[in-house]
Amino acid sequence: MTRLVRNTVILAKPEGTYGVDPTVAAGTDALLVSNLTINPINAQNVDRELLRAYMGASEQLVGTRVAEISFDVELAGSGTAGNATAWGKLLEACGYDETDAGAYITYFPLTTGLSSLWIEAYDSGAKHIISGSRGSFEIMAGQGERPVVRFSFIGLYTTPSASAVPSATLTAFQKPLVITNANSGDVTLGVTYSAGANSGGTAYPSRGLQINSGNNVVHTPLLGGEEVDITDRQVTGTVEFDLTASQEASFMAVVEANSTQTLGFTHGTTSGGIVLLYAPAVQLLNPKKVDYNGRRLIGFDLRFLPSAGNDELTIVTK
Repeated sequence: MTRLVRNTVILAKPEGTYGVDPTVAAGTDALLVSNLTINPINAQNVDRELLRAYMGASEQLVGTRVAEISFDVELAGSGTAGNATAWGKLLEACGYDETDAGAYITYFPLTTGLSSLWIEAYDSGAKHIISGSRGSFEIMAGQGERPVVRFSFIGLYTTPSASAVPSATLTAFQKPLVITNANSGDVTLGVTYSAGANSGGTAYPSRGLQINSGNNVVHTPLLGGEEVDITDRQVTGTVEFDLTASQEASFMAVVEANSTQTLGFTHGTTSGGIVLLYAPAVQLLNPKKVDYNGRRLIGFDLRFLPSAGNDELTIVTK
């Protein structure tokens, strides 16, 4: 029987106990994803390297193994201000904490007490369980593009099985707005953040924003204590500004002085569909000249630094 790539459903649910099935359900735990990649087994194979009276390879023994999965989730609010988004649990498994502030939901990074996910991937008749999953993400908010969060997870390996693809409920996922001038605010430097809102600062025309969570996700295969850990993070990003000549000169001085500044960005126009980003200490690095439709832009690499600790990137939905 022909197996179709589109006949795929992904389920994910936070684990109460690491690596233990929290009982996922297609009616409540399905993900609306695109750009899906599943690596069912990434193994550290061990070569036997046998000596015999003839040339030829020895078989390899399958050793330490993990499973990997990556996908895009559209960047949109929950549809109702104050309600968590359906993709918030994915941020939590990337080392972020979800806080309900009433009118808005805040996600900020953690160092300890990290969440993990139980993921079930139904791929046209094959069921892959990826337990104890932790990962990293990229926020892709480029001008003229569909905004997405690109998640990548590593988890403990389980031998796949044959299983029918369940019927998924995906109504919790909202339709996103394309990153355009009408739908998005400018990238703003020197912004002030308070109570789920950015204010002040200087807004600069740009081609949008890209942010990488920079998580160091590793598999630690201890006997009797196998786990996937997030051992560090270094949040980075890129931006391309439309600057005047005098602004370009000023920005070069900022780069030379190793200065940091706050950064803010807001996408969405109506309550329930707004996603806000805030960073308290961003360093601009590696300026580069960019030709965009014959127009001179100036690109920068971004390095997001903690200010008080566990605060280098705040994500708000409201």
